[in-house]
Amino acid sequence: MTPKRMFLTVALCAVVVYLGALWNRFALDDVPIIALNPLVVHPSGLWRAFAAPYWTPDLGGHMYRPLVIAGFALDALVDGTAWFHAVNVLWHAGAAVAVAALARRWVDTAGALVAGLLFAVHPVHVEAVANVVGRSELMATLFTVLAVYAGVARQHPGWSAAALAFGLLSKENAAVAPALVVWAWMIGLDRPDRRRMISLLVGWVVVGAAYAAVRTLVRQPFGGYASVAPMFIGQSPLTVRLTAVAALADVVRLLVFPLTLRVDYSPNERTAVTSPLDFRFALGLLWALTWAALLLLAWRRGRKLEAFGLGWIGVAFLPVANLLYPAGFYVAERTLYLPSVGLVLAASAALSRLPSERLRLVAAVLCLLGGVRTALRVPTWRDDNAVTQSILEDSPDSYGGPVRMAGVYLDRREPAKALAAVRIAAGIMPRDPWVYSIGSVAAFALGDARAADSLLARLERFCSGPCAAGYYRYEATMARAHGYPRPADSLLARAGRLGLPQ
Repeated sequence: MTPKRMFLTVALCAVVVYLGALWNRFALDDVPIIALNPLVVHPSGLWRAFAAPYWTPDLGGHMYRPLVIAGFALDALVDGTAWFHAVNVLWHAGAAVAVAALARRWVDTAGALVAGLLFAVHPVHVEAVANVVGRSELMATLFTVLAVYAGVARQHPGWSAAALAFGLLSKENAAVAPALVVWAWMIGLDRPDRRRMISLLVGWVVVGAAYAAVRTLVRQPFGGYASVAPMFIGQSPLTVRLTAVAALADVVRLLVFPLTLRVDYSPNERTAVTSPLDFRFALGLLWALTWAALLLLAWRRGRKLEAFGLGWIGVAFLPVANLLYPAGFYVAERTLYLPSVGLVLAASAALSRLPSERLRLVAAVLCLLGGVRTALRVPTWRDDNAVTQSILEDSPDSYGGPVRMAGVYLDRREPAKALAAVRIAAGIMPRDPWVYSIGSVAAFALGDARAADSLLARLERFCSGPCAAGYYRYEATMARAHGYPRPADSLLARAGRLGLPQ
């Protein structure tokens, strides 16, 4: 098979397994980030996005991903959710081809084909591809792979710096690209001479400094959702790290055997680990040690691509692992899109040692199983109702199901049921301000100001000042968009009583 045919095969496979996404609509964060975003609905968003935060100021004003927002604004010129999803699928196909191209630097065409196909069909990618806002993961991953390819395979400082810049403008996790290139140098993959190495380092520093400066100027204070996962609210730094280690069991399962997938990994579906004697911590630590042992073994045996791939997993996952700092989630499948590149690189290198006939058989079976699981998972992201139903079925212990049902009931003009669902969610997870903000909309819609005040008082116990105002503004925006103007006005008035801008 020629390289051109190999790349075409990978791209077609990536498209075919996600054809069902073309029937998906907007779900979850698609609504505030795309449907209600003034930058997206107006053509001027193509350039205004570069001077605005990812979340608009009334929705929190945090993060800086202008390339993604500009892409959404471009999509809006065509209109229709099918087009938004089609563009996501094309970005995924591009990422799969880039992975195959990177692998081909160190394995033959057959091995590169295996890497590209495994990436194209991996079921853990469904959230990133089938939910439109997952495009930030797709774009950041593609540009990260290109930055690594330019820095390692081509040793081109300019292209590597440019790819890093595009990656950072897509999502913050692209910042791992230089570390991945340095890791490749450490294990002896195409190490450049000192002069070129310095040129690469200088290019990355310039890009990183410029990005940090612009991001600092543009990004608004974090006034919306809590910046840590709900299960970490009120927990000690030690508990956060113990729980993060325990989460590695989920991470390994999702990367290696992604049969069971979940939209939601929230309390009580997953709970905090408070002691190093907890079995879950021991299991997570065992998987971490197993990964380290496999990496060391591959390195010592001179299996450089396997070692590179295994190291890639660790480097790419570390920023979202809750180990360096608490993230806004316990585990999110979309965040494994970039780490999975390392998995398929290591797997393709290992499988390439098999006889050609056995390689074809094993690759065909893995791709078939992955492709079927992926195609069957895509409809889960059809719309908000489908996502909510998935949470209720797959994560019955989680508070996420009831609180999302509150939103469904509000859309159905059933505020009494919405308030009842909120009370169930608060009984499971009493520390998440989101529960009380959406509950207040239901209470205001029922005309029960006393219940609304009680809910908002509880919100302010966990999230006061600008944080509370951020929730009020966010929920007011969502309430107005869904046909609840009076609750929206009440929430904005509440923000005004805090002495903060409405």
